[in-house]
This record gives sequence, C-alpha cells and structure tokens, in this order.
Amino acid sequence: MTFQAFRPYDVKWGLWALLALLCVSLWPAVPAHAADEPDLIFRRSTVFKWLSPNDKLATYGLDDPEVEGVACHFTVPERGGYKGWLGLAEEVSDISLACRQIGPIRFKAKSEQGEDMFRQRRSLFFKKMQIVRGCDAKRNVLVYMVYSDRLIEGSPKNSTSSVPIMPWGAADAVVQRCGEFIH
Repeated sequence: MTFQAFRPYDVKWGLWALLALLCVSLWPAVPAHAADEPDLIFRRSTVFKWLSPNDKLATYGLDDPEVEGVACHFTVPERGGYKGWLGLAEEVSDISLACRQIGPIRFKAKSEQGEDMFRQRRSLFFKKMQIVRGCDAKRNVLVYMVYSDRLIEGSPKNSTSSVPIMPWGAADAVVQRCGEFIH
C-alpha cells in the first residue's frame, strides 16, 4: 500500500465542487417574478460559437398583472458557451423595454410607486432584472423602468417606457386616473 501526500488544493477544489453542487440543487426551478412568465417572441444569434450555444438576444412579451390593458416587451442578451448553457454565466445588464396600451386600462388593485411588475434572475448568485411600475399623476401616464441589480452593487444601465392612459374605443368613455391607484 502506498501513501499519498496530502495536497491542500484537492480539499479546496472538493469544497468548491460541493458548494457548486449544493447551489445548483437548491436553485429554484422557477425564477422570482411578480408577473406570469414572459412569452418568448423570438431570439437572434449575435455571437457564433463553434461547439457550444451561441450568444443571443431574446425578446419577450408580458402583460402587467395589476393593470389590465398594458403589455410590455423587453429584449435581453443571453450568454452562450458552456457557462451560459449550464446557467452559470452572469448575464449583462443591457436590457431594452417598450410598454404599450393594448386595450381599455383597468387597475386591478392599488399599488405603490416603483412596485415590481416583473423580476427575473440574471445570474447564479444575486443578480436580478426588475421591471417596476410608477404613475405620473399630473399627466395620467404609467411609467415602467427596467434595470438590473446585485446584492452589493447595482448597474446604472436602465430603460424606461411610458403608457399614456387613453380611451379605448367608444365604450371606454371613463378613463381611469393612475394617481387614484398608484401612490
């Protein structure tokens, strides 16, 4: 029987592997969000990779869960490569946003200024994308902003979209005021 020398780096890598396995196994199957899961509209490859998935831009659509008649579309970069395929790559904060009135606007409940409309994880640890909703009461306009943040350090990259509340057809004679529902 031969004796092998103790190698501290074996223990170090073993602990990291155990930690990684634990994190992946405890990772929730569904991302944190305020709205329903967004609908994938389409994806376009931006960076070709030979043996692994390409980097892509993905455009999604979702309805505001608290304001009937408003839909938002956002485009996010999705990392390819093996890290992206395994869900280990940290996604960048470049996110664009467009929100529009798609029917008569009806508020389902009262809410706070800057309340999350949607949020989604953007990395294995601590980074998330958020779409928040507010009200410009003076102009009767819903304002949506998308940004990403981390536990320690946020990102100044953001995008804003506004939805003026307008009558929708002849049957929509009474236009609700966002200031009565969002404080």
